[in-house]
Amino acid sequence: MADFDQELDACGLNCPLPILRVKKSLLSLESGQVLRIIATDPGSVKDFEAFAKQTGNELLESNEEGGKFHFLVKKK
Repeated sequence: MADFDQELDACGLNCPLPILRVKKSLLSLESGQVLRIIATDPGSVKDFEAFAKQTGNELLESNEEGGKFHFLVKKK
């Protein structure tokens, strides 16, 4: 697991709430900082891939562990 600057727990939230929370959390980060997200919505995998493409933020990591999805997003 890579280093991260802030963590967001989006467990129990369904689309589009995890993405909305990530957008809000990224506002408080500076360019180059990394946000770690933990989610339980299986749809979040595709959501975060699309989000990264649309916003220019970098999806560094995406994996699933014990029914939870872990993402690392680097702010552009």
